[in-house]
Amino acid sequence: MRIGILGSGLMGGKFGTIFARAGHEVIFSYARSRDKLDKLARDARGKARSGTPREAAQASEILFLAVHWSRLQDVLDQAGSLSGKVIVSCSLPMNADDTQLVVAHGSSGAEELARLVPKARVVSAFNTVPSEVLFDVHASSRRSSRPSLVYCGDDKKAKKVAVRLIRDVGFEPMDAGPLRMARYTEPFAMMVAQLAYEGKGGPKMAYRFERFGKSRAVSSSSRARRPRKR
Repeated sequence: MRIGILGSGLMGGKFGTIFARAGHEVIFSYARSRDKLDKLARDARGKARSGTPREAAQASEILFLAVHWSRLQDVLDQAGSLSGKVIVSCSLPMNADDTQLVVAHGSSGAEELARLVPKARVVSAFNTVPSEVLFDVHASSRRSSRPSLVYCGDDKKAKKVAVRLIRDVGFEPMDAGPLRMARYTEPFAMMVAQLAYEGKGGPKMAYRFERFGKSRAVSSSSRARRPRKR
């Protein structure tokens, strides 16, 4: 797949590197200097190069959004038309000093992004793990037991793209449902950050959900036929 990275910080740099090493074509973009983007591309190896946000958007099937919330509109303006593009976003709607969410409860950062680019297909993923653990997860991706990673979105095909990328990094994808579920996954990301950066043991941590027992789907009609307890 051709992936344009919008954002050259810790998340954009590390995910772009992992995607390139997984065999994808990657374009690093959006930094204060082109030299930084060139270095990211060299270090990533594989089919990685640098470019502008507009070049990344025009040449890529998928855009990976990894910018601070305060830079969101700027990077979208520089990228130009995103009609039909799959946008996998790990950007959280944080305030200037990254202490709290500025969008919560009745909406989410992912939903606000979708409103800004109504003709794109947005998936929220990768924002519930600290950047410090990413290379370790990727290095141990051959293990039978992988850490979980939640994602959500409204477009089925876009979610399939996200699933492939999640597995390429080394996580086991967990579908949280439609994009509005980002109202819950984004606060969950804050809790993970609290554990990673304020808890004991350091930020190289991930999470895993496990299911126990046999799961059985129950239709609404079968539920309706159940006798009521008296």
